Amino acid sequence: MDLRRLRHFVELSETLNFRRAAERLHMAQPPLSVSIQKLETELGVRLFERGPSGVTISPAGLAIQAEAKRVLFHAGQIGLMAQSAAQGTSGRLRIGFVGSAIYGLLQKLVYPFRTQHPGVELVLRESTSIRILQMLEEGELDVGLVRTPLIQSTKVRLLMLEHDEFIVALPCGNPLGNKPALSLSDLRQEPFIMYSATEASGFRSAAMLACQRAGFYPQVTQEASQIQTLLALVEIGLGIALVPSVMQRFVSKKIVYRAMTDRSATKGIGMALAFRPGLESPAALKFKELATREISAQGPESANTVVS
Repeated sequence: MDLRRLRHFVELSETLNFRRAAERLHMAQPPLSVSIQKLETELGVRLFERGPSGVTISPAGLAIQAEAKRVLFHAGQIGLMAQSAAQGTSGRLRIGFVGSAIYGLLQKLVYPFRTQHPGVELVLRESTSIRILQMLEEGELDVGLVRTPLIQSTKVRLLMLEHDEFIVALPCGNPLGNKPALSLSDLRQEPFIMYSATEASGFRSAAMLACQRAGFYPQVTQEASQIQTLLALVEIGLGIALVPSVMQRFVSKKIVYRAMTDRSATKGIGMALAFRPGLESPAALKFKELATREISAQGPESANTVVS
């Protein structure tokens, strides 16, 4: 059904005068008469009665008057929603994030985005960096907050948000905790809780490489895919772990954090915004713009890089 004809019907039903209805519609009277006749033909009923005393609405016209107004209202709302979604001010934004993003980065980005774009529905999904990249490629997510480095091949692009470095997490009571800072070589005899080779391959490679540069291969006794899980295993005394320095915000009476003296060997990790270049939704573009402004405000050394 042509919405224009429905709009013409509503105006005539309110004025019951072809001339006034045509003026309100900013059109000539003859085209309005033709439009009403076509609508009556389409519906198979007379909507108005024409007589010497003027125009009156028929029982059939009266029956559909309220519903016609509702249809026009909802059609207008659909148009507004489509325009808002196209501008990134409404719709849905699906964000994947690694668990460690809750220690600052998620709050820095999600809270201001929600404040600036209250019409956008946010859907947050926690997962591993590898799985987030897969969901982005499969169209299940719009953007992701992931840990770097990432060593798998993908078409997803990264915008670096934070640069970090490894520190060591030790169980309370470990003699190494008596030192104010540690070198990697101090850890050569310690049991390591290491990142999973399948679920956190980038972080595992970074940690392994740091140890090898210090002249030893770590004794891996346990593995985990999430940093919080590594710390939980440290808490129960199963070993030590190299974790990003931001994880010091995870406070536990059973864990001691120590900085590394050979910092050059423990750099190269961080957090990045992952997105699909050229396929971002308007809301995703708004989120990326906000993340870029956050980088500019903080002034870190960051740039767009393709994961390889």
